[in-house]
Amino acid sequence: MSVPGKAENVRKYGKPPFSVAVIHGGPGATGGMAPVARELSVRRGVLEPLQTASSIDGQVAELHDVLLENAALPVTLIGHSWGAWLSLIFASTYPQHVKKLILIGCGPLKEEYASQIMETRLSRLSDEEKDTLYSLAEALNDSHILDKSIAFAEFGKLMSKADSYALLPGDGPDLMMRADINARVWGEAEVLRRSGELLRIADRIRCPVVAIHGDRDPHPAVGVKKPLMGTIKDFRFILLEKCGHEPWRERFARGLFFEILERELA
Repeated sequence: MSVPGKAENVRKYGKPPFSVAVIHGGPGATGGMAPVARELSVRRGVLEPLQTASSIDGQVAELHDVLLENAALPVTLIGHSWGAWLSLIFASTYPQHVKKLILIGCGPLKEEYASQIMETRLSRLSDEEKDTLYSLAEALNDSHILDKSIAFAEFGKLMSKADSYALLPGDGPDLMMRADINARVWGEAEVLRRSGELLRIADRIRCPVVAIHGDRDPHPAVGVKKPLMGTIKDFRFILLEKCGHEPWRERFARGLFFEILERELA
């Protein structure tokens, strides 16, 4: 059960000390890691920082303030998708605050692997869904549309379907979708990857790193495993079968996923 934190941009689960923090993806998909936080909080205190800043530096600073105020440092960061990248960036900036990194559904760290993602997603959608996706993309890029929250939420639902293998019943977490944050932060993140700076950031990581990845995740596993194996000394890669981008929502992978997390947090 979550309880309000002192700051508006953090939720607390379980009882202190808060030794684990789950970092959501998007960027701008606030609340995406709530199911993971609830499950893990049965045995420990878990923080769910909610990234509200509209730049990478801002999100790093925001995460730093939340952890400094609420966490039992150093913490284990569990980052999903964009949150995996943010966790890497944070750990390279504040290595003294991070005990371990667990990366879930991490995006590829080199540009050469990124082109496969949308191609794979589109191959999993019907013609009607593709048409809807294109219309939503146009709306998100239309400067005349000021409030893009609805379009971004619908776009996210289609991406979630394409990213999955066998989703469990239910609508998933209640997300606060911020298209403005997504556009600005993701724009910066793409530059980091394209320039090679993202991998140079990873090269400065000194804590243990574990990457958990679904074999049906459109984000190619090789784009995470190969670059990080050659960059981070203490790195392990775990591939989950019959699993998409969000293992905790996958019918065949959920149980093993949480077993792995518990083992890594022990």
